[in-house]
Amino acid sequence: MGVLWHDYLYNPLLNFLIFLYNGPALGNLGVAIIELTVLLRLALLPLSILDERNRYRYEKLDRHVEAIKRDFRDDPIKIKEKVRELLHHHKVNYWSKIGLLGIQLLVLVLLYQVFVGGVKFTRHEVLYSWVQAPGNVNTMFLGFDVGHRSLFWAGMVAGLLFLNIYTIQKQREHLVTKSDVMYLLTFPLMTLVLLFLLPMVKSLFILTSMLFTMTVFALRKLFFRVKVPK
Repeated sequence: MGVLWHDYLYNPLLNFLIFLYNGPALGNLGVAIIELTVLLRLALLPLSILDERNRYRYEKLDRHVEAIKRDFRDDPIKIKEKVRELLHHHKVNYWSKIGLLGIQLLVLVLLYQVFVGGVKFTRHEVLYSWVQAPGNVNTMFLGFDVGHRSLFWAGMVAGLLFLNIYTIQKQREHLVTKSDVMYLLTFPLMTLVLLFLLPMVKSLFILTSMLFTMTVFALRKLFFRVKVPK
């Protein structure tokens, strides 16, 4: 298992990151992280499109979901059962989202391993023949060290997350519950604390990925508008 992780996951990621650092990123590791994230999301674009398709279908079913919650408001179990049946009938599933999150989580873990001891090369970290060793790696990005903690970048992610959740809940204001409000407040706060305890590279990766997702969502909303019945 260790060989599989190191030779087929960790080393390829490290080599590709250094390749970007030496080339398109022009010797800036923060830019290399952003480029790596964008390229990863482009590779996962089919899953992103499937995820947006499911979200689009769910938005079209919003009135049906609202009716179910109104008709069975005293039976939460029945609500879940009916909503599940409705989503299954209209082929709405979340496997694409699970796949997206799972792969990005894997890359986050790998990036943590790369940065936890600093970006350095030992006999265990082998660069491929087509990747040139960069020497002393410049880890500074916009005045911040991507290998160190940063409250500012953790706050950027938490703030964007808060705005995203708030916007979604505002659109479905009639369905928002007290638990939804608590989620709006606590989830960004927990994210802020967790990311502050980790190297800034985590925040930069997540922030770039979130902005990519928001761009795909905005394009979908632009070309595929959901008609709300009167």
